[in-house]
Amino acid sequence: MRKVLFMALLLSLAVYSDLPGGEKLSVPYTRFSLSNGLTVIVHEDHTVPRVSVNIWYHVGSGSEKAGRTGFAHLFEHILFEGSGHVPEGKFDQWLEAAGANNNGSTNNDRTNYYEDLPANALELALFLESDRMGYLLDAMSAEKVDGQRDVVKNEKRQRVDNQPYGHAWETLSKNLYPPEHPYSWSVIGSMNDLSAASYEDVVDFFNKYYCPANATLVISGDVKTAEARKLTEKWFSDVPFRSPAPPIDPVPAVLEKEKRLVLKDKVQLPRLYMAWLSPARFQPGDAELDLLTSILTEGKNSRLYKRLVYDLQIAQSVIAYNDAKKLSGEFYIIATARAGHNLAELEKVIQEELDKLKNEAPAKRELQRALNQYEADFYRRLERAGGFSGKANLLNSYFYYTGNPDYFNEDLARYKAVSPKDLSAMANTYFRDDARVILSIVPHGKTELAAGKGGTK
Repeated sequence: MRKVLFMALLLSLAVYSDLPGGEKLSVPYTRFSLSNGLTVIVHEDHTVPRVSVNIWYHVGSGSEKAGRTGFAHLFEHILFEGSGHVPEGKFDQWLEAAGANNNGSTNNDRTNYYEDLPANALELALFLESDRMGYLLDAMSAEKVDGQRDVVKNEKRQRVDNQPYGHAWETLSKNLYPPEHPYSWSVIGSMNDLSAASYEDVVDFFNKYYCPANATLVISGDVKTAEARKLTEKWFSDVPFRSPAPPIDPVPAVLEKEKRLVLKDKVQLPRLYMAWLSPARFQPGDAELDLLTSILTEGKNSRLYKRLVYDLQIAQSVIAYNDAKKLSGEFYIIATARAGHNLAELEKVIQEELDKLKNEAPAKRELQRALNQYEADFYRRLERAGGFSGKANLLNSYFYYTGNPDYFNEDLARYKAVSPKDLSAMANTYFRDDARVILSIVPHGKTELAAGKGGTK
């Protein structure tokens, strides 16, 4: 009887979960714009007395041009260095004194900042964000810019130049995209470009992109919408309107052949990177490839983990992920060999599993496991109010990519609509053997550990 009950429990877990009574997710919001072009989204959640302020500037490394890279990431740093009415060092000090935490990040598509703080400190966060939007240049100087250039250069040394396998992402980007495509360079940018940029170049970049009409502000948490609107108008209305730079319309990214590359590095174990171009975020195929990452490498029963790490024991680790962005996406499989094994062995097994996906649709149970994992993570993100992955940032993300801040139901529905045959079809469409980049990173003097033949560096 216990066995029967246990099997019934497993079957119940395999059913698509819905909210009680068939209700849909509801994340109500109010959206309005100021006369200077700033879009504001307010979501009330009175569960706990905290609020998250989350601002997206619609500028990232994908807004840059060849020869002028690294500016968006540079400004991520500069915006913490004081503004017209906030002395240097006080931004963090005042927020910490109020019990807040804050951070910022840059990617290809956007730069975001957040402050998670007690609800009664909301006005402090709005003052600080408005001051660096409207009055940053009053406190910026050539000396401060030079200081942050040095910080960025040191960051590149730590995260890229002196990091094991650190040059992988620059190499992959350059080979996945044509040179003029804005995704062909790294977010951190070229140090030569940053060094060559004049102070006037930096000021011009700020004026083009860090303006109210190129930003979206989300206020989410224990706040009344009327009060949030009043405070936003109080602090942001005096920031002058500026027309943002027009969006970049790059040439489409297309891979027309397989590229095989080998990098030599100060590493102990060889690592294999397999990369393909994939759909842009929320475009057809995006959800299917997200689920394929789970089927391939998430959990001990995933296909590649089970074969490479558990059964054959030829790999230390293997991961897959789909990085969908505004203009395009990339799908990666990354495997690190165990001592005594080479990357050709790993590639052979990975290729076998990809061919299986192409030739035969996964079982329904396999797809269901991937869906359950995705849905559980989806709800976990909704439980968090702030930070880089919480509800405030999701509202901003959905608005940026779809125009609808409350895209939660539509987003989840994309995954629930996927069938096993869809997964096989997308594997055939995107995991092409003649349109991919195969990168081997091997220890110095050990090029024989690489996968296949490729030029070495």
